[in-house]
Amino acid sequence: MEFVTQMLEDLRWFGFEWSEGPDCGGPFAPYNQSERMECYRAALEKLRAGNFIYPCTCSRKDIQQAVSAPHENARDELIYPGTCRKKGDKWRVPSGWEAAVEIMSSGTRRPSLRFRVPDAETIEFVDGNLGPQKFVAGKDFGDFVVWRPDGVPAYQLACVADDAAMRITEVVRGADLLVSTARQILLYRALGLTPPAFFHCALMRDERGERLAKRHDALSLKTLRECGFSPEQIRAGWATADKPDSTEKF
Repeated sequence: MEFVTQMLEDLRWFGFEWSEGPDCGGPFAPYNQSERMECYRAALEKLRAGNFIYPCTCSRKDIQQAVSAPHENARDELIYPGTCRKKGDKWRVPSGWEAAVEIMSSGTRRPSLRFRVPDAETIEFVDGNLGPQKFVAGKDFGDFVVWRPDGVPAYQLACVADDAAMRITEVVRGADLLVSTARQILLYRALGLTPPAFFHCALMRDERGERLAKRHDALSLKTLRECGFSPEQIRAGWATADKPDSTEKF
């Protein structure tokens, strides 16, 4: 809980304001995903009823061994080769989400549930910042996980279910999630929902052109704040870890 509190505090310091959320409530509560499992299970059941999903026991290692290399447009993502999809109707998900995660319990690995993408279909949308976008299902992205082996929803399903339930009309996020939008459009369609508008922002990068991310030791808002940087400096993308008044890109 302390990390959630710190995140909200950092966002306020940075200049964000909101009228509803986990700290102040609102008409679409609860806002903590751990309290929204009923919403996710309902979405999963719709996908099951429409035969959009199937169980998959493949590990990441299995996928790596099945494909020669990540697709060049997938940003280091492995395109799922459809190993479990090819196993046929015996891999259909039975009624009830509990049964779905327990299917094949006699095996050595609990399954995840994957969304069956329409191979070779081009998914198109107009981004509010980057203009027309198109991705080919089965080429730019493959069948993707919507329910994890530990019994909780994956990112793609959770955010679609949340945004629809909360009547979100515009989603603003980083350009690295463009391909996720194509996946989510398929989920919106399968669930009979209207997608929101999307606006993908350019990513902040360091002087080497690397995007700021934890895996590249990027500094958090909390750390930058403690170093003396102002929100204006960070928003402008100009700062360094030891010189708050510098004009050198961080």
